[in-house]
Amino acid sequence: MKPFAIPYESVLCSGHAACPGCIEALSVRHITAVLGTDAVAVVPPSCMAIIAGPQPYSSLRIPVYQPSLESSAAAATGLRRALDAEGKRDTLVAVFAGDGGTYDIGFQALSSAAERNEDFIYFCLDNEGYMNTGAQKSSSTPHFAKTGSTPAGKTTRKKNLTEIMGAHGIPYAATASAGHLPDLVKKVEKAKGMRGTRVITLFIPCLDGWGLADDGGLEAARFAVESGIFPLYEIEEGWRYSLNHKEKTRPVSDYLALQKRYRHLAAAEVDALQAEVDGAWEHLLERVAASAAAPSPSTR
Repeated sequence: MKPFAIPYESVLCSGHAACPGCIEALSVRHITAVLGTDAVAVVPPSCMAIIAGPQPYSSLRIPVYQPSLESSAAAATGLRRALDAEGKRDTLVAVFAGDGGTYDIGFQALSSAAERNEDFIYFCLDNEGYMNTGAQKSSSTPHFAKTGSTPAGKTTRKKNLTEIMGAHGIPYAATASAGHLPDLVKKVEKAKGMRGTRVITLFIPCLDGWGLADDGGLEAARFAVESGIFPLYEIEEGWRYSLNHKEKTRPVSDYLALQKRYRHLAAAEVDALQAEVDGAWEHLLERVAASAAAPSPSTR
């Protein structure tokens, strides 16, 4: 297999504060390279805030604004309008927030911005928990996963952020993973060429919080897609679904076996997770088929 390279200049500098092997840093390196230097980043408290570092010593070669944890989308809205007032409509505004600041604490601001169709790209760097404060659970944490606040395993399922954002009718909601890099780059390029609220959720295995080997992040990311744990898909204008990786090729147990946070599971719980994934996969296939057969809302 030929190595995948993108013809863009790096925007994330070396010497940042990410953990060795961090998939978040790898993901952001490629995302920001595609976005380019005519951009502004909004980075709330999160792993990414630590990776980027404090101003004026940020590892990103673009301006960075660090708001409170709950206000990323509101801050992005204000920056967008300020840039527009200065005639800088082509300058991108991009949010880089974790799942805690997106699924949970920042969701009210994000939902409100999506309802208004504010013009920014929102990247949720989803490592399925509050990882830099002790690996506590968030509403993105999967069913049965052991965290600092769910030592016996989480008793509820993971929130489906992409479906929720799609229900807002925004121009673009998608999932992506550095484990499938060409697909990730293609989606960032696509979002960059659009206007309105665009939300891309990135799958970010956390080496320390999940109990992965230092070189195990990409393998976990690929296994998540291949097992259907984290399907790669797009929702455009709230109704048009596209499935980008179209087959499940391995059982969920392969993915679970890579991580310490699932070592406590009994066989019945593994089977229950497999059933959950299978059901969600069938539901997604139904959405894809239905949107392919339906006329555009503008022609109905």
